[in-house]
Amino acid sequence: MRTLTMIFAVAVSLFAIAATAKAQTGQMSDSDYIAQALSAAPEAVAKGAVVVRAGKDGSMRTLRDGNNGFTCMIMGTDNKMCNDRNSMEFIHAVMKHMAPPNQMGISYMLAGDKGASNTDPYATGKTADNHWIVTGPHIMIFGPPSKALGYTEAKDPDPTKPYMMWAGTPYEHAMVPVAPTK
Repeated sequence: MRTLTMIFAVAVSLFAIAATAKAQTGQMSDSDYIAQALSAAPEAVAKGAVVVRAGKDGSMRTLRDGNNGFTCMIMGTDNKMCNDRNSMEFIHAVMKHMAPPNQMGISYMLAGDKGASNTDPYATGKTADNHWIVTGPHIMIFGPPSKALGYTEAKDPDPTKPYMMWAGTPYEHAMVPVAPTK
């Protein structure tokens, strides 16, 4: 009986250590990740979307297959997005510092974002001069047609109204709010 109690105590300790390590790294379970990633899109789009998870090395792991051409994911720590094929190519181009594709794409971010520089596609945090902006639930429109929409290119636009993000860069795209910030 004493051996069984000792084994149980060791098992509980190992479980507690593992749970603490997981909490400290911020790593969520795949099922939680899938649910959060899918919250970026309307239900009808999320229903058929692929869900991928980026590794620390930039690799992508498919967590769930889909059939509608959209891919949902979480960028950074908490920016949930669901992108069509063209938007995925655009985002890949930004990440790889390549020329963006010459095609229109759409991306849903219905959970809003945690903020980004409106002038520097590679800024990783707010500074005094990088025009940090937080946008509530929105869609993004990528590609040359977005530039013809006539939205403001102000560095510090009202994020409750449509505007152009990264204006004047190859990665310029339209930000279109669809609901009030929560």
